[in-house]
Amino acid sequence: MKPGKIRPIAICVFQKDDRILVAEGYDRVKQQRFYRPLGGTIEFGESSSHTIIRELQEEIGAKVINTRYLTTLENIFTYQGELGHEIVLIFSGEFADKSIYETPQLEGCEDNGEAFIAVWKSLADFSDGQTPLYPTGLLELLNDK
Repeated sequence: MKPGKIRPIAICVFQKDDRILVAEGYDRVKQQRFYRPLGGTIEFGESSSHTIIRELQEEIGAKVINTRYLTTLENIFTYQGELGHEIVLIFSGEFADKSIYETPQLEGCEDNGEAFIAVWKSLADFSDGQTPLYPTGLLELLNDK
């Protein structure tokens, strides 16, 4: 996050039955685990749909097909004690390699070298309000589908 800057990102919802693939995150200040679909920053001159394809290839080595734009959400949040502001373009998509849907956990790497874990979680896991799914509003969007 760059302080005082709005970050445009694109994320992709990969769904199998009632499960979605999400990256685990942890906010040390809030002492809270949270989840977010995979994706990343839209680079200058890059379409948001290409961002999805590039980011998933870079982060987990997966080829993405059949991307479809769903909506845009504005996400204003606090992470590690810092204010963040994102414009989030949300897509659905599919993995070309169908075995990914049966892999319970995937290891990934951010462009800054930070490792992360992506897991398949049921949408019901987020309904208690104790386990956040970001960006805010995404759970409601997916439950309305």
